[in-house]
Amino acid sequence: MKDSTHPYYGATLVLLSSIVFSSKAIMVKLAYVYHVDAANLIALRMAFALPFFVALGWWAARQGSPATLTIKDWSWLVILAVIGGYGSMWLNFEGLRFVSAGLERVILFLYPTLVVVMSAIFLKHHITRREWFAMTVSYAGVVLVVWHDIELSGLHSSETMYGAWLVLLSAVVYAGYLLGCGQFIPKLGATRFTALTMGIAAFASACQFGISGSTKEIMALPHQVYALAMLMAIVATVMPAILMNIGIHQLGSRKASLISAIGPVSTILLAYLFLGEQLSWIQGAGTVLVMMGVVAVSMDATTPSKVTEADV
Repeated sequence: MKDSTHPYYGATLVLLSSIVFSSKAIMVKLAYVYHVDAANLIALRMAFALPFFVALGWWAARQGSPATLTIKDWSWLVILAVIGGYGSMWLNFEGLRFVSAGLERVILFLYPTLVVVMSAIFLKHHITRREWFAMTVSYAGVVLVVWHDIELSGLHSSETMYGAWLVLLSAVVYAGYLLGCGQFIPKLGATRFTALTMGIAAFASACQFGISGSTKEIMALPHQVYALAMLMAIVATVMPAILMNIGIHQLGSRKASLISAIGPVSTILLAYLFLGEQLSWIQGAGTVLVMMGVVAVSMDATTPSKVTEADV
């Protein structure tokens, strides 16, 4: 059995978590070949993932007495889960209709710097020079990658811009979700909070699915979509969450966030291998700039929020 105290054990888990999480965008793009819409694909993903989150919540409840939540607490928890959890997920999936998997991951990876901006606006935190540097190079990197994709898209450049804005909005919403997490995780614990918010997000997904009345449509989907949704739930949702939590326990949030910066690179490589997306020096340079920004934010001791892999 592998010794959990080995210095490379936690790093390996975080690295593996980032890589398997990066496969989510690839699976979404592959599923879109079969003309499934974002809401139905999310509904399938959450339906397959829900049993795991229920089991996670049951296990967390057995570890200690659940914290007492007021009606106000529950109201804010539902808002966080529906808007920050399901809302950011839908924006991300819908944006992937119009942009490459590589561009999606690079834009989404801006969320650590967006947390810094929101903390300055809403929590009056001071932005350090290191954080200004991080935001400058990160956004410059995104401009390069967006420019690269617009050049490739040609006549469809307006669709690329639209998809990029959707993914950026997803990152903004998720950054707000992370700020809200800080109010509940100390009270509930990370595991119980994750189980609750993901369960509520799954319920929100089921509600949208029920309102849309697309039961016949989803039943008529080919088995490949179901297989991809199941892989997305297990490989790109549940597995990275577990691996990241164990890795953070071994390394701490700061070191884990530095290693998880491999996320955009692994997405771009997987997109090249499985989707045939092009690689270029412009895309590579933009990705490096974004990663530099995330690393700079992660290394700043005054950063108000720890950086972990997004669950969108």
